[in-house]
Amino acid sequence: MAHVNDAPRGPADIPIRAVTRGAKLAALPLGMAGRATLGLGKRIGGKPAEMVTAEIQARTAEQIFKTLGELKGGAMKFGQALSVFEAALPEAVVAPYRAALVKLQEAAPPLPARVVTEVMQKNLGPAWRELFTEFDTKAVAAASIGQVHRAMWSDGRDVAVKIQYPGAGEALLGDLNQISRLARLFGSLVPGLDIKALMVELKARVAEELDYALEADSQRAFAAAFAGDPDFCVPQVVHQSGNVIVTEWIDGTPLSKVITDGDQETRNRAGVLYHRFHMSSPTRVGKLHADPHPGNFRMLADGRLGVLDFGAVNHLPEGIPPAIGVLLGQALRGEAQAVVDGLRAEGFLKPSINLDADKALAYLLPFLEPITAVDFQFSRAWLRAQGQRIGDPRSPNYSTGLQFNLPPRYLLLHRVWLGSIGVLCQLEAAGPWRQELADWLPGAKSLLNLPFEPPTP
Repeated sequence: MAHVNDAPRGPADIPIRAVTRGAKLAALPLGMAGRATLGLGKRIGGKPAEMVTAEIQARTAEQIFKTLGELKGGAMKFGQALSVFEAALPEAVVAPYRAALVKLQEAAPPLPARVVTEVMQKNLGPAWRELFTEFDTKAVAAASIGQVHRAMWSDGRDVAVKIQYPGAGEALLGDLNQISRLARLFGSLVPGLDIKALMVELKARVAEELDYALEADSQRAFAAAFAGDPDFCVPQVVHQSGNVIVTEWIDGTPLSKVITDGDQETRNRAGVLYHRFHMSSPTRVGKLHADPHPGNFRMLADGRLGVLDFGAVNHLPEGIPPAIGVLLGQALRGEAQAVVDGLRAEGFLKPSINLDADKALAYLLPFLEPITAVDFQFSRAWLRAQGQRIGDPRSPNYSTGLQFNLPPRYLLLHRVWLGSIGVLCQLEAAGPWRQELADWLPGAKSLLNLPFEPPTP
């Protein structure tokens, strides 16, 4: 959840009807085709192919994110997921609309006061205002399926009141179904990312994210596990009824602002805590916060990381599978065949796939660079290089990557892992990442016994 623009927008600005929403999404590939035709004409006219391609990509991406931001629902949620991977896009393409991506992560048009009042009355009853001593009908934060209002609870506590948009469920399902049919278009913007798998995961979690009672239970579990923690702050749930959740209010600097304005020390601190929260919560809570975009995180004045929005949660009662830590150690020791055997046992390689062990290790090792030094600094350049390395069809890594499978039980872990790396690269955070993994990742203690040096296939 994040701050919205100051000027409220009325219902006419929020397309809800399926025909309107479908038309906007359907227009995206048509616009891309038109720009490609125009680009062909420019190349015939003598304009360099690289310039034309970059121009087409920039305009296409700008249109995609603008449309997604206007539609809310599943389109907005998918846009948020894509914006996490902004760091992987070429700088020439990203530069014109990076600000728009941050805005998409942090803002959506709020509902008018009349609709807010109707939602509150429907979910909390006619006397809902008696629960509060103050309630601001103007939203202070918004996301894909709901928005947040600041208020004061009857006992004097500052609270955040999260309400679900009317019709959010139907819009979310409709958008995700429509976007699934446009997977190739979106995939062209994020080389190497399995957009279809992401869509399957998002659709599978729709029911849970729409269930605010389930979200409240998850937040209570996280708040209890991290109560009094010196590094993290999870607001307590004050009240939940229907499509409304009331939680304690926390002030802080959104992670997106740390990305754009923070000094290096602050970005390092934010990055380490952000990573540590995701690594430690399966062990401490038995759950994984599965929505890694920066709008859900705040740096508090006392140096703690505040965590919001527990609608998307992966239930891991036994923690992160220990096979991950074991596989990391085998890869860093250069045990290629053991890595392939382990990947096959976990379902990352289907029985029918015969993958050369050395090629598999050569594909995987560069991803492990952050844990081959005592301290490593993530960067957009590093992530772009990884994307180009595996996303170029001319590279042998491209065909190798196509042979890997993504087991269903690893789907959310994969999303959080990739999304977190994207955020760390946006932060350009430096830290002792191997030590962090060894502290919290099951099976990773042995990593500390290995020398710190660049791996070789």
